[in-house]
Amino acid sequence: MSHASLLLNDESLHTLCGHIHLTWNTLTRDLRDALSAARDSKVDHEMPDAAWPLYLSPREDMEAVRVSLAAHLAPAAFQRLSLRVLPTDWRSVTSHGLLYLPGKYVVPGGRFNEMHGWDSHFITLGLLRSGRMDLARSMVDQQLYQIEHYGTILNANRTYFLTRSHPPFLGRTLLEVYRATGDMEWLRQALPLLEQYYFYWNVPPHQLPSLGLSRYCDLGEGPAPEVESSEKDAAGLTHYGRVVAFLRTLPGETSAPFLKEDGTLTDHAFRSDRSMRESGFDPGFRFGPLDLDTLNYAPVCLNTLLWRMEMDIAAIRKITGATATRGVWLNRARQRRDQMDRLLWDETAGLYFDYDTGSNQRSGFVFATTFWPLWAGMASQGQARAVAANLHHFETPGGIQTGPLETGCQWDGPFGWAPLTLMAVQGLNRYGFREEARRIAAGFVHMTAFEFARTGQLHEKYDTVRLTSDVAGLLRFGYPTNETGFGWTNAVVLELLTFLGWDVLRG
Repeated sequence: MSHASLLLNDESLHTLCGHIHLTWNTLTRDLRDALSAARDSKVDHEMPDAAWPLYLSPREDMEAVRVSLAAHLAPAAFQRLSLRVLPTDWRSVTSHGLLYLPGKYVVPGGRFNEMHGWDSHFITLGLLRSGRMDLARSMVDQQLYQIEHYGTILNANRTYFLTRSHPPFLGRTLLEVYRATGDMEWLRQALPLLEQYYFYWNVPPHQLPSLGLSRYCDLGEGPAPEVESSEKDAAGLTHYGRVVAFLRTLPGETSAPFLKEDGTLTDHAFRSDRSMRESGFDPGFRFGPLDLDTLNYAPVCLNTLLWRMEMDIAAIRKITGATATRGVWLNRARQRRDQMDRLLWDETAGLYFDYDTGSNQRSGFVFATTFWPLWAGMASQGQARAVAANLHHFETPGGIQTGPLETGCQWDGPFGWAPLTLMAVQGLNRYGFREEARRIAAGFVHMTAFEFARTGQLHEKYDTVRLTSDVAGLLRFGYPTNETGFGWTNAVVLELLTFLGWDVLRG
C-alpha cells in the first residue's frame, strides 16, 4: 500500500478518523477513573498492597471530595486510594501521587496517564474537531483549576511535577474554546487566571531581567524522581547513568560544568535537566550537550509563546470590554518582539536561534522552533520568507523533523513530532507559503495513515525520514518506548486533514 494512495483512499481516512473519535473516550479520565489514574508506572510504589496517594490542594474541601469519590467508585476501589492534603512545603513530599482535578480531562496515552501541560492545547484542538465541545471546555477548566490551586499549569498533575510548568499555550486554548462556545462570561472569568499564569513566566527565576526575555527553570533540585525510577535500559542504567557515561567521552573543558570529579552530575546539570523537562523537549542537544545547560538559554519557543500570550490577553480584554490596561499588554508584546528580533533572529542564517546567556550569543543550533514566530504571527514577511527558504533543513517525506542533527535523542533528527509539523504548516500558510504547507501536511498524514494501517495505532513520535514509528533502535537517551494513543498526534491528524480539505466528521 503506497503512502500516496492512502490520502486518496476515503475508506482508509474514514477508518482513521473514526479511530481518533473513539480514542478520546479511551483517553478520558474523571472521578470514576481516580484509582486507575492514581496508579503510576513512572515512580516506585510504597508496597504492593498499599493505597495509592491522591493529593488535594489545602484550598480544596477534603470531605466533599471524599463523598464525591465514594459515590463514583466501587467500595474496593475507593479503599485503594489514600486521600492526602498537599503540604504547604510540597517539596517535602516523598510518597508521590496524583494531584486531584475535579473534572474530565484527556491524557496523552501509554505511560503518560495524567493531564499534561502543552499536550492539552493540541488535544483540545482535536476535541473541537471531533465535536467534543464540553470535553474541550473541561480541559481548559482543569488547567485554570491548576493555576488556582497548584500555582501554575503543571507539566502534569503528579506531585513530582509541582516544581515545573510546560510550554504556555493557555491564551490560544482559551480563545479557541471561546470561539467554539461564544461564552463571554466564561472567558471573562478566566482572564485573571490567565494573567496570573503569565506572571509565573515573567518574574525571576523564569524571567531574565537583563534581556527582557524568559527561560525554562524548574524550581526543584537533584534528579527528577520519575527519571530515576523508570527511565532504565536493559543494563539497568537510568537516563542519568547514560548521561554520565556520555560526558566521560567529552574533553574535560566541555564536561566540567556538568560533571563533578567524583563522576556525579553537578547541581547545575540536574537543574538544567529538570528545566529541559519544563520545556517539553526532553532530551536533545539544543541547550548544550543533552540539554544540561538549559538554564543558560533564552529560547525561541518560550518567548514566542509569551509574545502570543501578551497579544491574546490584549485580545481577550478587547472582547470582554476590560480595556483599561490593554495598551500595557500590547506594549509588553512590542518590547518582547523587539528583543527577539535583536537577540534571537539571525539575518544571515535566515533563522531564529535560542540565545546562550553563557556566551552572550545566539546558539546557532538549527531547530524546528524557528517556525514558531511564523505560527504566532510575530515574524515579518521578510523573516518568514527567509525561514521558508531554509525548509531543506527540516522537511522530510513525513513532514517536519526537529532538525538535521542526529544525536540519539528523541528531540533531535530524524524524529518528528505532531505539534512541530502542525505549527510549521500553520506558520508557513499564514505567510502565503501555501504549497509548502500543503506538501508538509500531506507528508505527515501519509506517514501516520500508513503506520496506522500497519500497526492499528497512532504514536507519540515518528522517524520522519524512514516513515516509521519503529524508533526504539535509534534512541540512546531518555525513555526508549514510543507511546500509543496518542493525544496530540490524534489532534494534529484531524487538524491537518481539515487543512487539506477533508471533513473529519463526515468525510
